[in-house]
Amino acid sequence: MQTVYIETTIPSYLAAHPSSQVPIAADQQATHAWWTNERARFRLYTSIFTLDEAGRGDAGAAARRLTYLQGIPELDIPPQLPGLESDIIRLFQLPPRAVVDASHLALAVLHRMDFLLTWNCTHLANASVQRELLDYCLYHNLHVPIVCTPTALTQLTS
Repeated sequence: MQTVYIETTIPSYLAAHPSSQVPIAADQQATHAWWTNERARFRLYTSIFTLDEAGRGDAGAAARRLTYLQGIPELDIPPQLPGLESDIIRLFQLPPRAVVDASHLALAVLHRMDFLLTWNCTHLANASVQRELLDYCLYHNLHVPIVCTPTALTQLTS
């Protein structure tokens, strides 16, 4: 069974009130469809980073986000994580507000996740990041997860 690392945007889209912006509402619907129809086909994992981010902000919204993460195993923090995080921050020139994105990606690499599921298309799920990640991981003999949205994962695995 293939593995999927659940990044914070997934429970955020699941727990959010429907957006009035059509593209975001469509992404929310796609996330619900994947969660309902597809997730049982995968072994899901998350991390302390996801739980921490999901638990921030409005208490009611945080509780809704965390509900979706209940029962999903948490990946441990390997000793190589800080070094890989630093490399990813430099490689993708991540701004300080996006440093935790490096943590998500590094965990997916180090734990050999098949997929990192996200709606963060700025710092994670985009072709430029995927290409740079592929080059970096091949050079360093590391596993390369596929970083994608629920829509893309449904298309990849159907």
